[in-house]
Amino acid sequence: MQPPVAATPAAWPADAVEVGRIGGAWGVKGWFKVQPFATDPQALFNARRWYLRPADDAVTRPDAASHRVLDIVETRDHAASVVATAQGIGDRTAAQNLYGARVFVPRASFPKPSIDEYYWVDLIGLDV
Repeated sequence: MQPPVAATPAAWPADAVEVGRIGGAWGVKGWFKVQPFATDPQALFNARRWYLRPADDAVTRPDAASHRVLDIVETRDHAASVVATAQGIGDRTAAQNLYGARVFVPRASFPKPSIDEYYWVDLIGLDV
């Protein structure tokens, strides 16, 4: 397995949206648990690449080597959370090292909303 690729500013999508937080390891084979921010975490299931920032990173645009890109191998719905495995995360220790990371996916990964439905991220900055 390959290690996760360090994200560079060029690799970070311009439309990245924070969709969850990693809660720690799940099992012993490198799976990890994600607490999604949405009741329907389809964006997590649709995105094959997740962008991570450390929990304590308040920077809006990533520019540090601590930012990571995970190539997602598999995701599953599990109770009120999502469990996933990624390339380079092959054991419990590697998965536990992701604990607390903020998960971002491109806005393009979101399912298309129905007519007269909007995502909150699409409403930010609009005049009301």
